[in-house]
Amino acid sequence: MAEAALFGLCPRCGAKSLFGGVVRFAARCDGCGLDYSRFNVGDGPAAFLTLLIGGLVTVLAIWLQLAVSPPFWVHILLWLPLTAAAVLIGLRASKAALLYAEFSRKAGEAGRED
Repeated sequence: MAEAALFGLCPRCGAKSLFGGVVRFAARCDGCGLDYSRFNVGDGPAAFLTLLIGGLVTVLAIWLQLAVSPPFWVHILLWLPLTAAAVLIGLRASKAALLYAEFSRKAGEAGRED
């Protein structure tokens, strides 16, 4: 499951076709035709990652300021790209992991027959 989440692999056939954009799922798998739109990952990973990464970056920025006291531009050059990269990588991995978990447990919306 970790490999599928990190590399965007299809949960059915293992093809690298899970994402159609940076953090947007493709419509379906190029290899086996699995319809990704039937999975409902939602926005849970985004809220969780924003809070987690935001808290971590804040603590690290405060620590750096108290330890070294660099100029403000160092904080901008360091924390903005690091935060953006961490959120994008984290979103890809967490969304893929949730989709993989839904697929492996055959989860779906109530009342929906697939």
